[in-house]
Amino acid sequence: MSKQQIKQIIENRITEDGMMETGIKGVHLFRVSDPLRCAPAVYKPTVVAILNGTKEAILDGNSYKYDSSKYMCCTMTMPVEAGTPEASKDNPLIGVYISLDTKVMTELAIEMKNATGALKNPKASPVPHGLALSHWDDTFTEALLRLLQLGDNPTDTAILGDSRLRELYYAVLKGEAGESAMRSFGIGNEISRSIIYLSSNLDKTITIEDMAAQVGMSRAVFHRKFKQATTMSPIQFVKSMRLNNAAMKMAGGMNVNETAMEVGYVSSSQFSREFKRMYGQSPKQWSSSKQISSETMRQTAHFFDELQRT
Repeated sequence: MSKQQIKQIIENRITEDGMMETGIKGVHLFRVSDPLRCAPAVYKPTVVAILNGTKEAILDGNSYKYDSSKYMCCTMTMPVEAGTPEASKDNPLIGVYISLDTKVMTELAIEMKNATGALKNPKASPVPHGLALSHWDDTFTEALLRLLQLGDNPTDTAILGDSRLRELYYAVLKGEAGESAMRSFGIGNEISRSIIYLSSNLDKTITIEDMAAQVGMSRAVFHRKFKQATTMSPIQFVKSMRLNNAAMKMAGGMNVNETAMEVGYVSSSQFSREFKRMYGQSPKQWSSSKQISSETMRQTAHFFDELQRT
């Protein structure tokens, strides 16, 4: 019943395609009624809860589809391909984007770790990844409902918004995605910190040794732990981050040479070679591709730009 109440709240508040602010920092409602093919994107730490339809994210060739039975929890910045290939006017995708505040999540993760014996270890895959799917449980559902109910009253939203958001974060940490979140935000979050460092210096030349040194690891140990967390080697990850960001920038209208410099390539010819190797098209072909119409590219870029700004 609570999930149906959440769906009704969203349908009442957003009747046209796009994203809508709720008045609570980092929490947005969204609706998509046109199919968007999966295209390069960069997920930042976020929870995406779908109430109608299906969304897809592709990470390192593996497809993750999620709907009203599972929510997606991305615990660290990840280069993915994402889209809404099954959305339609008769069956629109509707849901909630919740940006994860690193400071609050870290505080909660450490508090939970210190509360010895207070919580059972959540069920999770043997090797947690930065992109996890979690079944809706009662704790998460009730926390999300209480959070969205605040939108009916601006005073309640202003006074209770932060505490209700913290309650939702706590529900995520207790759920199936909890182990992944603990690894990213709690003690021992070296891989997450190395990705933050990379994201902040994408336009610079960064070596694997640089990333390992930032978190005090040897190259070998860093490589093993990095691949456990992201499914990719550090070299693959850096390249994917750069090229996914490049694809999004070009989809937004930036020219090839400027894009190459923006994402850390000194040589535009090297950029073009690596881009074509990853996507099967040159950057210029990508920008004018008939496989993804310019309007669809614009919508996709705008959709994920909005998410990154939250």
